[in-house]
Amino acid sequence: MKKHLRILSLGAGVQSSTLALMIEKGDIPNVDAAIFADVKGEPKSVETWLAYLETQITKFPIYKVTWRDLKQDILDAAEGKYKPFTAPFFTKNITTGKKGMLRRQCTSSYKIKPVVQKVRELLGLQKGEKRKKSTTVEMLMGISRDEVVRMKTNPIKYITNVYPLIDKKMSRTDCLEWITYHGYPTPPRSACTFCPFHSTAEWREIKKNKEEWAEVVAIDKAIRNQEKFKDKNLGKEITEQLYLHRSCKPIDEIDFNEQDKQQDLFYGMENECEGYCGN
Repeated sequence: MKKHLRILSLGAGVQSSTLALMIEKGDIPNVDAAIFADVKGEPKSVETWLAYLETQITKFPIYKVTWRDLKQDILDAAEGKYKPFTAPFFTKNITTGKKGMLRRQCTSSYKIKPVVQKVRELLGLQKGEKRKKSTTVEMLMGISRDEVVRMKTNPIKYITNVYPLIDKKMSRTDCLEWITYHGYPTPPRSACTFCPFHSTAEWREIKKNKEEWAEVVAIDKAIRNQEKFKDKNLGKEITEQLYLHRSCKPIDEIDFNEQDKQQDLFYGMENECEGYCGN
């Protein structure tokens, strides 16, 4: 049984990929392993990049872990085949027109949970087995200095999140420059194709891939099933509809040539996937 581990939380985006390559180059102390949580919702570009990254890393293993298929669970939940859960979909009350957003559960269940399970496995712990008090894990997070709002204290006591890019005062732009300087191709942004936090430019890019766009449209239509919530103040049920886009319009009816830069900045930074997983 191991007592100490140093793990890279690998999201396979720009920042965590930069961390992985910096570790490989010796710019950052080595890790015992990197862990990538595959939620089964990433675009093909991320899968391709991760396969490339595996050919470049020799100093530590990269483990891919999966809890469940997020995309299929969303579709099944919409049809009543799977228990309801909350992803950060936008809501619109069909009576009042009031807009809102559901609580985010996908990060904790589909990303954090399988990563922690793998960490326990690497520590040599069996299911339900308690760790020794002296057990410590350093979790390297791919968060840059322009994302300090995403810095979090790990909820698991023996895991400490560390932020090498912030320690080095590196921004996302600095990461891209480092990657270019060392001759690596540019990593894609790591996020589910159907993530509600996409900017206008990102939706536009996804739309270029007909297969992925068709899946996005299908998910957007599937979640439109009316969700009923108990309004404690009114003492009656109110009905809301769910959408992938913040406009609360069907995704295939939106003109992505019109860009709201202020809103894109807000949703791209403040509402980025939670800081418990690396980019």
